[in-house]
Amino acid sequence: MSELSLPQRVARAVGESPLSEQVAVAQEFVYGPVIDWARRSPFHTSVLGHSVHPLLTDLTLGCWVSASILDVAGGSEARRSATLLVGAGLAAAGPTAIAGAGDWAELTGTERRIGAVHALGTDVAVFLLLGSLIARMRGRHTLGVRLGFAGNAIVAGAGFLGGHLALNRGTARRTTAGQ
Repeated sequence: MSELSLPQRVARAVGESPLSEQVAVAQEFVYGPVIDWARRSPFHTSVLGHSVHPLLTDLTLGCWVSASILDVAGGSEARRSATLLVGAGLAAAGPTAIAGAGDWAELTGTERRIGAVHALGTDVAVFLLLGSLIARMRGRHTLGVRLGFAGNAIVAGAGFLGGHLALNRGTARRTTAGQ
């Protein structure tokens, strides 16, 4: 039997961690009413044959990463566009989170714990990117860029866990009636 790669060992450690279970309990406490609603929302559907959450993450993360690219390569004339992209990513984060919460509500065990840590990471990233947007709108561009980079770094780690759930553990699959 082959040895697990470092990323696989990280995902396994998160899924087996008692601290991850505490995070899951806290997520249920804080977001309980939203989670119940999310399960019944149009963002939690089987019409595509898979969850819409991964699709929506592409929009959210695409905006935020594009903003950072403009921050690095676009110069001062790209600041307004980068600010717009951070805001657009934040607007897309709402439906993305609702879709993810609906998916998470159906998970148990290891997947539930990994999903809770994934959600915590994305929560932290959203707050950092909200801070980035506020800083940018107040003319504190350098602070906004730094907060954006920090948010993107954290959401990359959270995205790894989400990708592990969807792709390695198959949690994004849906079956429609009659299949």
